[in-house]
Amino acid sequence: MQKIEAILQPSKLDAVKDALLEAGIEGMTILEARGHGRQKGHTEFYRGREYTVDLLPKIKLEIVVVDALKEKAIQAIIGAARTGKIGDGKIFVTHIDEAIRIRNDEHGESAL
Repeated sequence: MQKIEAILQPSKLDAVKDALLEAGIEGMTILEARGHGRQKGHTEFYRGREYTVDLLPKIKLEIVVVDALKEKAIQAIIGAARTGKIGDGKIFVTHIDEAIRIRNDEHGESAL
């Protein structure tokens, strides 16, 4: 099993969710986050004063998939989230040793 964590632009969330559902991936956790990468934020003006916004709104998407669906999930995220501009986000993949469904004590892939 693989855990895929993706940091996305908030405007791309619906497109990524739809692409994952179309790829057969239903379970996901979505968190609102703030951060920055290479773009380091930007400056804005409010009531005539300039200030720096260095923590930009982001979405963190977490999914756990069986090994066979890993590449399909990654390609779905990339296809739906890519604009080609800085700030599109990142994808991190880690190995999951065990998954347990709390409700009925199922273990492994059947718990997904």
